[in-house]
Amino acid sequence: IYQPSLDNAAAKGFSATKTNEEVCNKAKDVIVIAVKPNVVEDVCEEMRKVNSNALIISIAAGIRVETLEKHLPGRRVVRVMPNTPCVVGEAASGYAMGVLCNDRDREIVQTIFGAVGIAHEMKEVLLNAVTGLSGSGPAYVYLFIEALADGGVRSGLTRDVAMQLAAQTVKGAAEMVLQTGEHPGKLKDNVSSPGGTTIAGVQALEEGGFRAAAIGAVTAATRRSMQLGNIPEEDIRHVHNL
Repeated sequence: IYQPSLDNAAAKGFSATKTNEEVCNKAKDVIVIAVKPNVVEDVCEEMRKVNSNALIISIAAGIRVETLEKHLPGRRVVRVMPNTPCVVGEAASGYAMGVLCNDRDREIVQTIFGAVGIAHEMKEVLLNAVTGLSGSGPAYVYLFIEALADGGVRSGLTRDVAMQLAAQTVKGAAEMVLQTGEHPGKLKDNVSSPGGTTIAGVQALEEGGFRAAAIGAVTAATRRSMQLGNIPEEDIRHVHNL
C-alpha cells in the first residue's frame, strides 16, 4: 500500500481503504473491479471472504462474465467496456449482464455509465468489437488529430494553432454526425464541391488507404481482444470471421 496515495484520496474527500475486504465491507450497492486482468483472480479471492450483496461491475479488459462468475459464485456480475473519454463526460461504453443480474442492476449500470457518455447493452461476445472500436478508438483519433496538425504545420501553420484547429475540427465533425443523424458519407459529400479542395484531400486519403487502414485497426484490435479473452483461434477465424 502506497500511503501517500491514501492520504491524497482522503484529502479529496474519498474514503480510501487498505484492503479489498474493507472495500467489500463498506460497499452497499456497487463494487467496481478496475484492475489489470492478471490480478483479477487474486482480487476475486479476497472478495469471496466477504458476504456482500453489492452488484459487481468489472471493467477489467478481456475478463469474461463466465470467469468472474466462476471466481465469485452467487454474485451478480456485469462486464463493462468503457473508454478513456469518460474523464471528460464523453464515454462510449458497452456492457453485458451476468446470468444472476436483474432489471434494477441494469438500471444501475445504465445510470452510472450513461452519466459519463453513452452506454449500450449487448451480447458479451460483441464487447470485443466494442473494445476494437470505441475502447481502442480514442488512440486512432488522437493519431488522426496529430496527423492533421502535422499537415497544418507542413502547410505553414504554427503547431499550437494547427493542433487546436485539428482537434476542434474532429470534435465539430463528430457533433455533426450525432446531432444531425445524417450518414457520414452524406455529410462528406456536402463539404466536397466539384473540383474543389476537399475532394482533392479526400482523394489523397483514399489513395493512402485511409478507409481500409481504419477498418483494419478496428478488426485487429477486436481480434486481439478475443485472444486476450482466451477465445480459441479456430473460433476467431471461422465463427467470428476475423
